[in-house]
Amino acid sequence: MGLNLQQKQSVVAEVAKQVAGAQAIVLAENRGMAVAHMTQLRAKARASGVYFRVVKNTLVRRAVVDTPFASLADRMVGPLAYGIGPDPVAVAKVLNDFAKSNEKFVITGGAMPAR
Repeated sequence: MGLNLQQKQSVVAEVAKQVAGAQAIVLAENRGMAVAHMTQLRAKARASGVYFRVVKNTLVRRAVVDTPFASLADRMVGPLAYGIGPDPVAVAKVLNDFAKSNEKFVITGGAMPAR
Protein backbone atom coordinates (compact mmCIF):
# COMPACT_ATOMS: atom_id res chain seq x y z
CA MET A 1 0.00 0.00 0.00
CA GLY A 2 1.35 3.40 -0.97
CA LEU A 3 1.76 6.45 1.17
CA ASN A 4 -0.87 9.16 1.19
CA LEU A 5 0.07 12.80 0.54
CA GLN A 6 0.46 13.66 4.23
CA GLN A 7 2.75 10.67 4.81
CA LYS A 8 4.86 11.59 1.76
CA GLN A 9 5.21 15.16 3.01
CA SER A 10 6.27 13.82 6.40
CA VAL A 11 8.95 11.60 4.84
CA VAL A 12 10.27 14.48 2.70
CA ALA A 13 10.44 16.71 5.79
CA GLU A 14 12.26 14.03 7.80
CA VAL A 15 14.83 13.39 5.05
CA ALA A 16 15.26 17.14 4.42
CA LYS A 17 16.00 17.63 8.12
CA GLN A 18 18.72 14.97 7.94
CA VAL A 19 20.14 16.44 4.72
CA ALA A 20 20.28 19.93 6.27
CA GLY A 21 22.80 18.73 8.86
CA ALA A 22 24.60 16.26 6.62
CA GLN A 23 28.22 16.32 5.54
CA ALA A 24 27.81 13.23 3.34
CA ILE A 25 25.18 11.21 1.53
CA VAL A 26 25.89 7.74 0.16
CA LEU A 27 23.54 5.91 -2.21
CA ALA A 28 23.57 2.12 -2.39
CA GLU A 29 21.59 -0.36 -4.43
CA ASN A 30 19.98 -2.99 -2.26
CA ARG A 31 18.27 -5.25 -4.81
CA GLY A 32 17.61 -8.72 -3.39
CA MET A 33 18.90 -8.02 0.11
CA ALA A 34 17.60 -10.20 2.93
CA VAL A 35 15.64 -8.40 5.62
CA ALA A 36 17.95 -9.78 8.31
CA HIS A 37 20.98 -8.23 6.61
CA MET A 38 19.25 -4.86 6.26
CA THR A 39 18.33 -5.01 9.95
CA GLN A 40 22.00 -5.58 10.84
CA LEU A 41 23.03 -2.62 8.69
CA ARG A 42 20.41 -0.38 10.28
CA ALA A 43 21.73 -1.28 13.75
CA LYS A 44 25.34 -0.54 12.72
CA ALA A 45 24.31 2.75 11.12
CA ARG A 46 22.31 3.84 14.16
CA ALA A 47 25.23 3.00 16.47
CA SER A 48 27.53 5.17 14.31
CA GLY A 49 25.15 8.13 14.15
CA VAL A 50 24.26 7.52 10.50
CA TYR A 51 20.70 8.04 9.28
CA PHE A 52 19.97 5.02 7.07
CA ARG A 53 16.74 4.56 5.19
CA VAL A 54 15.23 2.91 2.15
CA VAL A 55 12.87 5.48 0.69
CA LYS A 56 11.33 6.31 -2.68
CA ASN A 57 13.77 8.19 -4.87
CA THR A 58 11.21 10.85 -5.82
CA LEU A 59 10.81 11.79 -2.16
CA VAL A 60 14.56 12.09 -1.63
CA ARG A 61 14.89 14.18 -4.80
CA ARG A 62 12.42 16.64 -3.29
CA ALA A 63 14.34 16.68 -0.01
CA VAL A 64 17.68 17.56 -1.67
CA VAL A 65 16.39 20.37 -3.89
CA ASP A 66 18.32 23.60 -3.20
CA THR A 67 20.97 21.80 -1.13
CA PRO A 68 24.61 21.02 -1.91
CA PHE A 69 23.42 17.46 -2.63
CA ALA A 70 21.03 18.42 -5.46
CA SER A 71 23.48 17.02 -8.02
CA LEU A 72 22.78 13.51 -6.71
CA ALA A 73 19.21 13.63 -8.06
CA ASP A 74 20.35 12.27 -11.44
CA ARG A 75 21.84 9.19 -9.75
CA MET A 76 18.67 8.36 -7.80
CA VAL A 77 17.44 5.50 -9.96
CA GLY A 78 16.49 1.98 -8.96
CA PRO A 79 16.06 0.41 -5.52
CA LEU A 80 18.28 2.58 -3.33
CA ALA A 81 19.08 2.92 0.32
CA TYR A 82 20.43 6.21 1.63
CA GLY A 83 23.07 6.78 4.28
CA ILE A 84 23.12 10.36 5.54
CA GLY A 85 25.17 11.82 8.33
CA PRO A 86 27.10 14.71 9.85
CA ASP A 87 30.33 12.67 9.88
CA PRO A 88 31.34 11.80 6.30
CA VAL A 89 33.84 9.19 7.48
CA ALA A 90 31.23 7.35 9.55
CA VAL A 91 28.73 7.30 6.67
CA ALA A 92 31.28 5.95 4.19
CA LYS A 93 32.81 3.46 6.63
CA VAL A 94 29.55 1.89 7.78
CA LEU A 95 28.19 1.43 4.26
CA ASN A 96 31.51 0.40 2.68
CA ASP A 97 32.25 -2.17 5.38
CA PHE A 98 28.78 -3.64 4.92
CA ALA A 99 29.15 -3.71 1.11
CA LYS A 100 32.41 -5.69 1.43
CA SER A 101 30.58 -8.58 3.11
CA ASN A 102 27.30 -8.37 1.14
CA GLU A 103 27.58 -8.65 -2.64
CA LYS A 104 23.95 -7.56 -3.17
CA PHE A 105 24.61 -4.23 -1.46
CA VAL A 106 26.36 -2.04 -4.05
CA ILE A 107 27.39 1.57 -3.42
CA THR A 108 26.35 3.56 -6.50
CA GLY A 109 27.24 7.12 -5.54
CA GLY A 110 27.66 9.74 -2.92
CA ALA A 111 28.49 13.36 -2.27
CA MET A 112 29.90 15.80 0.21
CA PRO A 113 29.11 19.52 0.19
CA ALA A 114 31.76 21.79 -1.28
CA ARG A 115 33.59 23.79 1.34
